[in-house]
Amino acid sequence: MEVLSGCAIIVRGQPRGGPPPERQINLSNIRAGNLARRAAATQPDAKDTPDEPWAFPAREFLRKKLIGKEVCFTIENRTPQGREYGMIYLGKDTNGENIAESLVAEGLATRREGMRANNPEQNRLSECEEQAKAAKKGMWSEGNGSHTIRDLKYTIENPRHFVDSHHQKPVNAIIEHVRDGSVVRALLLPDYYLVTVMLSGIKCPTFRREADGSETPEPFAAEAKFFTESRLLQRDVQIILESCHNQNILGTILHPNGNITELLLKEGFARCVDWSIAVYTRGAEKLRAAERFAKERRLRIWRDYVAPTANLDQKDKQFVAKVMQVLNADAIVVKLNSGDYKTIHLSSIRPPRLEGENTQDKNKKLRPLYDIPYMFEAREFLRKKLIGKKVNVTVDYIRPASPATETVPAFSERTCATVTIGGINIAEALVSKGLATVIRYRQDDDQRSSHYDELLAAEARAIKNGKGLHSKKEVPIHRVADISGDTQKAKQFLPFLQRAGRSEAVVEYVFSGSRLKLYLPKETCLITFLLAGIECPRGARNLPGLVQEGEPFSEEAMFFTKELVLQREVEVEVESMDKAGNFIGWLHIDGANLSVLLVEHALSKVHFTAERSSYYKSLLSAEEAAKQKKEKVWAHYEEQPVEEVMPVLEEKERSASYKPVFVTEITDDLHFYVQDVETGTQLEKLMENMRNDIASHPPVEGSYAPRRGEFCIAKFVDGEWYRARVEKVESPAKVHVFYIDYGNREVLPSTRLGTLPPAFSTRVLPAQATEYAFAFIQVPQDDDARTDAVDSVVRDIQNTQCLLNVEHLSAGCPHVTLQFADSKGDVGLGLVKEGLVMVEVRKEKQFQKVITEYLNAQESAKSARLNLWRYGDFRADDADEFGYSR
Repeated sequence: MEVLSGCAIIVRGQPRGGPPPERQINLSNIRAGNLARRAAATQPDAKDTPDEPWAFPAREFLRKKLIGKEVCFTIENRTPQGREYGMIYLGKDTNGENIAESLVAEGLATRREGMRANNPEQNRLSECEEQAKAAKKGMWSEGNGSHTIRDLKYTIENPRHFVDSHHQKPVNAIIEHVRDGSVVRALLLPDYYLVTVMLSGIKCPTFRREADGSETPEPFAAEAKFFTESRLLQRDVQIILESCHNQNILGTILHPNGNITELLLKEGFARCVDWSIAVYTRGAEKLRAAERFAKERRLRIWRDYVAPTANLDQKDKQFVAKVMQVLNADAIVVKLNSGDYKTIHLSSIRPPRLEGENTQDKNKKLRPLYDIPYMFEAREFLRKKLIGKKVNVTVDYIRPASPATETVPAFSERTCATVTIGGINIAEALVSKGLATVIRYRQDDDQRSSHYDELLAAEARAIKNGKGLHSKKEVPIHRVADISGDTQKAKQFLPFLQRAGRSEAVVEYVFSGSRLKLYLPKETCLITFLLAGIECPRGARNLPGLVQEGEPFSEEAMFFTKELVLQREVEVEVESMDKAGNFIGWLHIDGANLSVLLVEHALSKVHFTAERSSYYKSLLSAEEAAKQKKEKVWAHYEEQPVEEVMPVLEEKERSASYKPVFVTEITDDLHFYVQDVETGTQLEKLMENMRNDIASHPPVEGSYAPRRGEFCIAKFVDGEWYRARVEKVESPAKVHVFYIDYGNREVLPSTRLGTLPPAFSTRVLPAQATEYAFAFIQVPQDDDARTDAVDSVVRDIQNTQCLLNVEHLSAGCPHVTLQFADSKGDVGLGLVKEGLVMVEVRKEKQFQKVITEYLNAQESAKSARLNLWRYGDFRADDADEFGYSR
């Protein structure tokens, strides 16, 4: 129901399945003053019409008496234009209060002149008017009634200032018109500002105006309008002015029976809107909750609604998981209770990114973590807060996979969630520090964070305080040197790290159980680090044209190391480096040595190189315990039966298991290189394939630029190509190479070198030449004497097959005994007999028998005055100038 003026009222029937029909009833026989009208915008010369005296009090009298009440009416007269005149009574029938009479009795309307005054109604009106005059009520009071004319204000000079001046205190108002469910015209009291109020934070379906002036309602627009109208139209309300949008005020309308904003949402007549929800003073979460209520029940505008996580089980929607890795400033990898790993993206936020086309140098490879401003800070914030911790994950939506377009790369399916730890929303914390921004969505896009408003508020705070990405300060730059795999840089760096003792590091990447990439914050560099003292199962490798399977338990070892140290702060002790520029040493996490832990969990074996280290004992005891359990790498371990024997001198037997080898090269200091006869056919096959490959794609002469430490192919004097390693580059004409399968060295011009095809690399077949030295002998330091010994060996064994047994390990290379393949004679012993070398006496019990044999041979060479001994036993004079020392 609506009161248009003191003598015109709109009545409505009862709603049945939609907004009810309405009728305008004009009160018969009386006249009340006209209310003010605003000039039509289409007529520039037209003026605003003010209230007539006592018009507004008449309207107010009726409004307070009738709005929301049940009335009945009679129609007395209908004009050709369809205007209806009649009487309105308060209540169910005509026995109720006659509204026209009440108006006249209050002096708020007059009887129309020219009416025949002989019927009862007219008589009663006359009586009422006389009473009013006598009592000087309303328009019959003294004065001209100018005090009843409102000073209506249709526009506000400075809406922003107007809103702020009310300090969000409720303002009394009357709702004059309802445009749609969420937009009304309100008369603000006591100053009579007529303003358009849009409800903060929501929007109802509206009426679209067509070109011909007609209006088309969107679905549920009429119902939403009636919902608001039936509750608020011409009611006394309070409005909290919250913000302004042009001349429109954003606000919340409060009625004694409730808050229309929340009611509209709850009934499915409105949806939340991001642009104005932030100004809603009673908390955006209330609105989101009301909207959620309607969505879950699929009310009205949500009748076809499908929740973004509708197809997920409850256990997949909400769960607790352990954070294993921070992938990016908006993505983490978590480990579920089932042991599975899952990547979670933080809902509705965007990590820092490079602005502009390509600000990077074209030749420089982009390293996002260090090159994108604030990416490192964002990653570090998440790493320090989350790694290894349990977090609560609430899945908000699943973003489906999208194919690549010209501008955007392809995305796989993403699980987007709100992640909290200790009640703190991680995305919100990131945004409030200015380390991420909030994604803006289309209004109907429901795939967003369940705490979207908090994210927007956090972003507003970060912008206001100039945090991170929103800062006007210089962008932080991270100059990080990548030393991994750069032999030259690594060599310069090695002594520095060795001296440093324990260095702090962050594990950036885990390649395998024992190979990691570390970031050293103090030195701001990245290194590849290999765990010392252990032999870890090798992982699978993808090589061109070949997939090399991983050794058993290599995956388990990698996961073990990942779970323990990935992105953790650790301490490392660097001991040495390998030829490829990788550092080797010990890694400690929370006081535990990772090498020992891997051995303890039967995921690695102890390597002989650990003997010299202070961790050798703990490694051995860990290995012993692991062997007993017979798990993983020790699953097939059989303990050697210990025979009960009387203790003899030979407590530890010298192991003699000779294997056939082919001697390919003997060096000037009496070391020699051999190939394993068993893998000889593999080498022949590789050589044949490689040469065929090179013949069909010969290298372009001079196109190869040799670098120290690189593998390549080199053309030997026989005109054939062999695998080689560059040892030194003096100049393009003088490149020192080492033939890795034969052990010989040569200086060549770079024109006789080429790139080693990946299919024939050392990953496919390791270098076949292995370096050894003779056990139990001392090589003469005197050049002539040494040359004699080398010549003798070259004559006897170069390019022949022999039998080799490793006797003991030494710093440079293993020390061995060699036997001639046919006679089984000991080559080293032969050199001693000839007097070409001296015996190196070793104290180990297992070698005593051999040493005795060697010393006897030496004595007979001395007696016969052979070679070294031709002048007798020179050692008696302590003659150091001969280059011998006892």
